[in-house]
Amino acid sequence: MQSDGRTRYRARRNGASMDDSTADIAVDRSHRQGSPALLVGLAGVLVGGAVALSFVSDERMQHYITGFLAVLAVAGVFALFAFATGFLEPSWKRRRHDVTKEMIDASAEGFAAVETIGRVIYANPAYMRLAGRTGAAGDLPNVERLFAGGADVSEAIYRLSQGAREGRTASEEIRLSPPLDGPSGVAWYRVRVSPLPRAGLRRAALWNVADVTRERERQENVFQELRHAIDYLDHAPAGFLSVTPAGVIAYMNATLAGWLEQDLAEVGAGGMMLEQLVLGETGALLRNPHGAPGEVRTQTIDIDFRRRNGTALPVRLVHRVAFGADGMPGASRTLVLDRASRPEGLEAQRAAEVRFFRFFHNAPIAIATVDGEGGIVRANARFAHVHGAVLDGAEGRNILAILAPAERDAMLEAIREASTNRGGSRALDLALIESERSARLFVTGVDALPDESREAAIVYAIDTSEQRALEAQFAQAQKMQAVGELAGGIAHDFNNVLQGILGYADLLLVSHRPTDPSFQDIMQIKQNATRAAGLVRQLLAFSRRQTLRPQVVQLTDMVSDVSNLLRRLLGEKIPIEIRHGRDLWPVMADPAQFEQAILNLGVNARDAMPDGGRLGIRTRNLSAEECAGLGDASVPAADYVLVEIEDTGSGIPPEVLDKIFQPFFTTKEVGKGTGLGLSMVYGFVKQSGGFVLCDSRVGEGTTFRILLPRHIETEKPVAVEIREDKPKAAADMTGAGTILLVEDEEAVRAFGARALAQRGYTVLEAASGVEALDVIAEHGPVDLIVSDVVMPEMDGPTLLRELRGRGVGAKIVFVSGYAEEAFRKNLPEGEDFGFLPKPFTLKQLIETVKGALA
Repeated sequence: MQSDGRTRYRARRNGASMDDSTADIAVDRSHRQGSPALLVGLAGVLVGGAVALSFVSDERMQHYITGFLAVLAVAGVFALFAFATGFLEPSWKRRRHDVTKEMIDASAEGFAAVETIGRVIYANPAYMRLAGRTGAAGDLPNVERLFAGGADVSEAIYRLSQGAREGRTASEEIRLSPPLDGPSGVAWYRVRVSPLPRAGLRRAALWNVADVTRERERQENVFQELRHAIDYLDHAPAGFLSVTPAGVIAYMNATLAGWLEQDLAEVGAGGMMLEQLVLGETGALLRNPHGAPGEVRTQTIDIDFRRRNGTALPVRLVHRVAFGADGMPGASRTLVLDRASRPEGLEAQRAAEVRFFRFFHNAPIAIATVDGEGGIVRANARFAHVHGAVLDGAEGRNILAILAPAERDAMLEAIREASTNRGGSRALDLALIESERSARLFVTGVDALPDESREAAIVYAIDTSEQRALEAQFAQAQKMQAVGELAGGIAHDFNNVLQGILGYADLLLVSHRPTDPSFQDIMQIKQNATRAAGLVRQLLAFSRRQTLRPQVVQLTDMVSDVSNLLRRLLGEKIPIEIRHGRDLWPVMADPAQFEQAILNLGVNARDAMPDGGRLGIRTRNLSAEECAGLGDASVPAADYVLVEIEDTGSGIPPEVLDKIFQPFFTTKEVGKGTGLGLSMVYGFVKQSGGFVLCDSRVGEGTTFRILLPRHIETEKPVAVEIREDKPKAAADMTGAGTILLVEDEEAVRAFGARALAQRGYTVLEAASGVEALDVIAEHGPVDLIVSDVVMPEMDGPTLLRELRGRGVGAKIVFVSGYAEEAFRKNLPEGEDFGFLPKPFTLKQLIETVKGALA
């Protein structure tokens, strides 16, 4: 063989790919080869040096020989170090590296190492055959020149070349016609390129070319077989369906899509859900499978599918689900039979079956047949929808699993009794396993059928959770109303007692100077009576009979005003976070009572956070559509302004939560609370037409929600000019005229008569409305009538109607411990009157009377 000094050829026999007369050639230019000329030159230098030394004198020769040997010694030491570090490599080791190339040389895939300048430095025999070279290397083409073809081939080779230049691995499959090893036909090649490390040498890339024609042919054959199978399945005379546990339609064949008038492009990849396919709640029968790990469960289910136009398609499903080793269900394999297409002889029977299953699965009552131990044999769609999640997580499908543990014995006894006494039914009101849910269950015995179904009884279940919740709310409302009536009656009687105490204390103060020894004692009596009057007002607030002064207000301003006082009450350990909603609607409320309600809730929150915490106050509009999100059926759908007061305190225990609004109920220590703070909040909100809700978790905190109705202006507000008057001199509280005082409480009547008489009025007294009519009939017209509202025999509003009926037009002032609105509806329409709430002071009585007469 001929060589250029740098190229070495190696031939070997390969009987598997070529005949005995043909040699597979591998070209290897990866190593720098030794040179004989260099060796001859080195020998010539040594000989020349020896000859030159012969011409040197003896005395100088010794020095030159020593220096020459020193140079050779240094070169030898450096060579030893080079061999030790691997810088120089012996020829026997270089030959050992050829063994590692045996595997590449023997590979059926072509391998070529190509430098960045495009020169092939190594190619195995397989690559040589692909390049059509069986002899000397000559001008061996690289991969880029080897795969010269159409646009698709050029683009693929360009991407590979780009990857080689960037030093990354890339792979492409290329279709080439004609192939590299034939004049005609089509072949597929998989071409890979990866960087090839070469320390100290020019960068190179390793190219791998594999003929994958047969592999592609096998793939195409499998694909064609798959297409044929899908075609057979799509055009089968029955429908096929696959449903995932999440309710996604994973597959639907063309036959079923045609029956349902659905577009197959919308099916698969989450394009269609089971709820779009079934009518009513029957989808729960398919979404809640139950089976043991490794089990394959098959069910026959008769339901209605929904066509695209909304009409029903009665079908029978053979529904098969396989369960994994962990017990989780996989996607179903479901055969769908069209029950609308009936053979002639079976039409009446199938129609009856379809009609029954429609009634059964679309019934609003959960129905299940059970065996003697409560095991569920069959269940309708409503049962699967309501209780399927509980049954799916239970050990075995048993109806006892849906009940609370304490209720299961009663249910099992009812099932066994019904199975032995077939006839009639037994009703049970039982609590369910799910919190705060209950149901009424009717258990009816059935006769055994010859199909070995083990059916012993039928259970009909009606969810009564909502009904129970409404009953509990109604009972609570009745209880609160009864307590309110009681509190209102007590407050009314207390007001009369306190009125006498306050009235006579005022009379005593008039006759005593501040320097008198008894003056302070009288003041102490009045202060304690005033404090008691405040407690009575809170009782009246709870019973919704307090006197309110409602006006149109913006809660944003109200909350901002009261927050300053609230910060002083809470202290530095409890910061307040206030967030207002945008464009709050106006409300109709008493500003003073609203501020007091916020203060009461804030103080309660402070007491629940002795070690500090956070108080949040939020306001926002709550539309009628959002009311359902409150989770309280007692709140009707309407527009409200919502005020939320949230703390991070200790929370309220569930057993106490229903009692917090009751008067005098408190969990605080003796002397630290009256138990009327929340009662006042409840009464104020209810009297304002709103609602107050409480949500609390022990250890996390409490949230109170106040909902006040949105106020809509019906008339344009009239502008009122406000001007500052100059300070006036003390008003003259004396007067003249005849006043009829009607009061059933003798102490209150005596105080009022005495106080008015001392101011110059002529006072006529009456203990009831009937007696007042007699007094007027006897003494004639009067200038003013001051009357209590609640009296025996005849109350104040009735007295007013009788007086107007008799032509008495005297002005009237009503006195009551209840709110003005409580009796206004009993007065003649358009009647003008004055009002003085009990308990009142001497000064308030005199000012009211003088103002009415003026």
